[in-house]
This record gives sequence, C-alpha cells and structure tokens, in this order.
Amino acid sequence: MAGQVELTETVLDYVREVSVREDDVLRELRGETAAMPALASMVTMPEEGQLLALLVGLVGAERVLELGTFTGYSALCMARALPPHGRLVTCDISERWTRVARRYWARAEVADRIDLRIGDAARTTADLLAEHGPGSFDLVFIDADKAGYPRYYEDALAHVRPGGLIVLDNTLFFGRVVDPAARDADTEAIRALNAALRTDDRVELCLLPMADGITLARRTKT
Repeated sequence: MAGQVELTETVLDYVREVSVREDDVLRELRGETAAMPALASMVTMPEEGQLLALLVGLVGAERVLELGTFTGYSALCMARALPPHGRLVTCDISERWTRVARRYWARAEVADRIDLRIGDAARTTADLLAEHGPGSFDLVFIDADKAGYPRYYEDALAHVRPGGLIVLDNTLFFGRVVDPAARDADTEAIRALNAALRTDDRVELCLLPMADGITLARRTKT
C-alpha cells in the first residue's frame, strides 16, 4: 500500500498542469499578491482556491462566511461558485489589502455577491449572529490571525447550519506544529485547536495534508 507522496516542486507543477483551472483574473491577482514585500507566504495556492470553490458547490452553499479576506483570492473563488442569489460575507481589518480585493472582484463580476466587513473579526461575527441568528451560513472559511483560531472556530460553530462545513486554513502552520521548540502564540493556538478538534463530537473531521494544512469540520449536532 502506497504511503504519502513526497510533494516536490516537480510533482506540484504536475498537479497544477493536470487539474488547476486558474483563469487570467485569478492568476493576475495571485501574481500581484506574491509581489508584495514580505507577504508571498500568504498567497493562496491555486489548488486550494479551486478546492474551496468545489466545497461550496458540494454543500450546496448559498451563504458563505469568510474570516480573513487579505487580497480576496479565496473570496473570489468561493463567490464564483455561489448561485446568482448567493452571498459571501468576508471580514478583515485591512483597508489596504481589501482595496486590491475589490478591484479583482469587480473585474470578475462577482462584487455584488460579496459583503465585505472591515473591523475586528470577533466583533463582526457577533454582529452577524445578531443580524441573522445561529446556523445561517452553509460554509465558514477561517484564514485569519492564528492566535484567534480557537475563538473563531467556536464562532463558526454558532454560524454554520447542521450539516454545514467549517474549513480552517494553515492547520499545519509551516510544519511548526510538530516542532517542540516552536512556542509562539500562533503555533500554540493552532496546536491546541488541532488537539481539541480530534475529540470534538460536534463535527466530523478531516485534516488534509495539502497547502499549509486544510482542516474540514462538518457540523453534525445542533
């Protein structure tokens, strides 16, 4: 029985060659983001964006919540996968990076499906809960500050409907989660959440060893 394939650059290039369907708008957005000083590590991989779009379709999502917008690549992928009446609410604290996002959303003609909220994510999720009530989203994607992940996960459980999906990015966090010397707040938060998810009977669970670690948690209980 074969084990895990070593994902070399050659293998990754092959994966992208045979499966990624990134158009000019997405490619240019990713390229502009990668050229930003010190931010190249935050660029969404095209295969991850394509996975997110596939998941939106698979769960039949009409309402999506995203925590962490950055330059809007993942939001663009998910918004395109929504039906015409669908809505994606995305939250970020940065006006600077989301200005880039707005430009590309307009080019892709999905800006009317996206509700961008600028401000603290914890405050925004509380406001959304007051506005729409619990269980009002079909999918929640978390890609914000890592130290806040345990809180964001609990917020996501309140927002996602039973049978809905929570997707957490960076749950291997550059491999730091298995480095005992890594004791920074971000790594410790991801470690703690991963451990807690293992025994959380409110969800079905799968951690995918792709990109920087993508965890899928399907809510099973009210």
